[in-house]
Amino acid sequence: MSYYVTEIDTKGNIAVDDTLLVKDVLSTAGSHILEGFAPLFSAEVVERVQKAGYTVSGKANVGEFGLDLVGEFSNKAATKDGSLVGAAAQLVAEGSVKAALGVDLNGAPRRAAALSKVNFIKPTYGTVSRYGVIPCACSGEQVGVYAANIADLKQVLSVISGHDDKDGTSLQHDSYDYDTDLEVKGTKVCIIKELLSSADDSVKASVSAYAEKLRKCGVVVEEVSFDMVNAAQTAWQILMAAETCNNLSRYDGVKFGYRTPNYNNIDELYVNTRTEGLNFLTKATIIYGSDVLSKGRYNDCYDKSLRVRRLVVEQIKKLLGDFDAILTPVCSKAEYKPYDIAEAFTKVFDESRYTAIANLTGIPALVSGGVQLMGSYFDESLILSLAKCVERVSE
Repeated sequence: MSYYVTEIDTKGNIAVDDTLLVKDVLSTAGSHILEGFAPLFSAEVVERVQKAGYTVSGKANVGEFGLDLVGEFSNKAATKDGSLVGAAAQLVAEGSVKAALGVDLNGAPRRAAALSKVNFIKPTYGTVSRYGVIPCACSGEQVGVYAANIADLKQVLSVISGHDDKDGTSLQHDSYDYDTDLEVKGTKVCIIKELLSSADDSVKASVSAYAEKLRKCGVVVEEVSFDMVNAAQTAWQILMAAETCNNLSRYDGVKFGYRTPNYNNIDELYVNTRTEGLNFLTKATIIYGSDVLSKGRYNDCYDKSLRVRRLVVEQIKKLLGDFDAILTPVCSKAEYKPYDIAEAFTKVFDESRYTAIANLTGIPALVSGGVQLMGSYFDESLILSLAKCVERVSE
């Protein structure tokens, strides 16, 4: 089956998820409410890969605004053998493209990479331009790269990273040099007990197997406790919902995208367009975001989550002062089965347990071999080198 929403070039070697703009190509972020929207410009990362000689093969399907597990609630959900898969990850896994670009908002690309047994890196926040991303939760979303091997991952990441004047969150470094061959012998990696214990046996086995391969590379692997896991998960869900509520307010049937035919006044235009154009999960996230931003809840929810973010950043820096990287599951199970959208809000919250820390703090996170490696800010080279060593051990 095809995982493309729109195919652009049958010989293209880079897929672009539908949350990234490509000039004059329909861009829907997996949502009916952006039906018919074709942007007048391309995302910065798309322009950079094209200038580097890559060709965009097409727009890969995503879940509506990237809010679900791996893309299951969208205009064109992807499944394989009865299990959910992410479209961009599966295109890479099947060899249809060399690499793919995806937006990590709430961990969906990392989960998809784990399920399809490919690599995905969410780099340090601000190192890759967000210009041309259909925004949802701007303080934590980041463009990342899927690839079948670490060498290809590094190659494409090097192309898209670096300062962009058009992005107010872009850091000032003009470019970043990534290395996949650092000496990893003697480095220290920790496994967070609270994340490992909540995963099922198959995921625990994957983490254990990966840890053994790291040890064969001369890496010291230890289990540690990190008592901020639950706080990080809750804080990111609150901040993500609040920012989603704010960013998606622009979809009202007035300027672009879907407009309901059923209205007699402006209030009906807004309400009916959003009711018909957005799915249950997106509407639930917006309502929750509106609640935590309300006058009676702002201080107890939104403001407190900002304070929790600062504490988690401090604690992660402390942990990564004692260890060079963190090894964790990226999802609770090795496969997801289709489920009713009414369950989505709870399911996504539960699975965000494994991905929220990286979105909340902005540290880099790499999925390889079905597990997740996180490192200090700008320490992509180390986690890439760790994964490269495991890749060699696995051959």
